[in-house]
Amino acid sequence: MDWDQLDLNPRVLTAVKKAKIKSMSEVLKYSGPDLQRLTKLSIVDVQHLLKAVSAELRKNSVVTAFQMYHEKHLFTVQHQKLSLGCPILDSFLRGGIPLVGITELAGESSAGKTQICLQLCLSVQYPGTHGGLEAGAVYICTEDVFPNKRLQQLIGQQHKLRADVPLDVIKKIKFGDNIFIEHAADIDTLNDCITKRVPILLLRGSVRLIIIDSIAALFRGEFAAKDSAVRAKYMQTFGAKLQNLSSRFQTPVLCINQVTDAVGDIDAKQSNFGLLDKKVAPALGITWSNQLLMRLMVTRTHYAEAEPEQHPAVPSPQYRNVLRIMEVIFAPHLPQYLCYYVINLEGVKGRKDKE
Repeated sequence: MDWDQLDLNPRVLTAVKKAKIKSMSEVLKYSGPDLQRLTKLSIVDVQHLLKAVSAELRKNSVVTAFQMYHEKHLFTVQHQKLSLGCPILDSFLRGGIPLVGITELAGESSAGKTQICLQLCLSVQYPGTHGGLEAGAVYICTEDVFPNKRLQQLIGQQHKLRADVPLDVIKKIKFGDNIFIEHAADIDTLNDCITKRVPILLLRGSVRLIIIDSIAALFRGEFAAKDSAVRAKYMQTFGAKLQNLSSRFQTPVLCINQVTDAVGDIDAKQSNFGLLDKKVAPALGITWSNQLLMRLMVTRTHYAEAEPEQHPAVPSPQYRNVLRIMEVIFAPHLPQYLCYYVINLEGVKGRKDKE
């Protein structure tokens, strides 16, 4: 702590340092008489000390949520979001994915988690006026091979999905050149990637989005049930590293998570922590949940659009116009709510209702 920045007599500063008071906030822990005994200063000098410290600390006062909301021009990061590339889904999430914090996308197989992530990898490359961050993405695969064929299809259909963007803007973006793919088969490799290679790309400004697909695969596979305490410690450390990167570089972090059967009272409470009556809950338990800013859960339904479009180029029939649900489980800025969406050749598109 630089005491010399305070507007005080050098004699008073010398007495404070001699009393081994290490910080300004520590000064306010003592009463006036206690400070007199510690510093051997007069009551007048102590009053000057308290006033100077209080004035300095007020310069770094906390900001309330009310201030952030009504003074948006002063807090652009807190209000800016990364678009999902669909106006309905963006409206549902009040702009998209927050720039700072870890967002989780949980759901069963074929719910559309990877499709949403691929679309975000393209959306992040658009200019800020169109919901992007004008940078690329890091896509870390821990399970399957990166779906490059599907990515190329989405790139080829951007002019249809993003009809709101001028065609000349879309043509200028080299989508495929700005997605950096990593494969991590174990926790050590994942940690090495997050702590060494990803920060280099962030420092260069090459990327502004980190996706991990999936976070559960490694933590569920490398730790036995008896190692739950060790696993929890690893998850806390890993979550802190992701939080630090996100905050430092104002970069969204999106983690795909698997689900597990809701068995027992604890899992049942987790699975019902939403609007839908679910028989599954996000994996990794409460330790991982505490690392998250926002948790979204996606579900595949048995319904389809009334007049399904025919897109034979879509890699699998399971992605053809089946209605799916995206639900907000928790978020500091969103109520619990849900939105329908479909996946077709062009990408992920929200639907206002099931009809």
